[in-house]
Amino acid sequence: METTFLITAFATLFVVIDPPGLIPMFIALTPGMTAERRRVIGARACVIAIAILTLFGLLGEAVLGFIGISMSAFRIAGGILLFLTALDMLFERRTQRREGQATVHDHDPSVFPIAIPLIAGPGAIATMILLVGEAGSWQGTLAVHLVMGVVVLMAFLLFLIAGPLERALGRTGTVVITRLLGMLLAALSVQFVIDGIIGTGLIG
Repeated sequence: METTFLITAFATLFVVIDPPGLIPMFIALTPGMTAERRRVIGARACVIAIAILTLFGLLGEAVLGFIGISMSAFRIAGGILLFLTALDMLFERRTQRREGQATVHDHDPSVFPIAIPLIAGPGAIATMILLVGEAGSWQGTLAVHLVMGVVVLMAFLLFLIAGPLERALGRTGTVVITRLLGMLLAALSVQFVIDGIIGTGLIG
């Protein structure tokens, strides 16, 4: 297992899931709740998100093969999807959409919208399928899922300190971080598209 692949997997999942960007939404979804209640909701949401991402990571490629979609084609499509996500981050559309989802919630928002789609959204699901497809071995598949677990765990830890961290970063700090992650994700998504085109044999 190459260190470069693990770093790429971590960077991609971190940018797509965007743990720092989840903080304002988590606070908005849990107004007036005690720290204990927030901890329970955050833990439940993260466990559900891990289960969903694991399911797609293990079975996603098999499903694609069953319906006749090659991994190269999905890699190109996934790269385009991630690029659109990067554009949303760069122009703040992602934050605005998440804030819109945060205004519509039930008493327990752990399943929706925190687990789905804020953590395990389309971009994260596509990323898991892409990374597992590139892993090439069961060790690589295990490593991708462990990296995903670490990123989701980071999101949970940020949930625990959401209030103080949001005050420390402020609106400007959050915007700066989101823009930087968006630039990184744009570059990674282009690399996915290039790898997919190479996989089709159109270019050497």
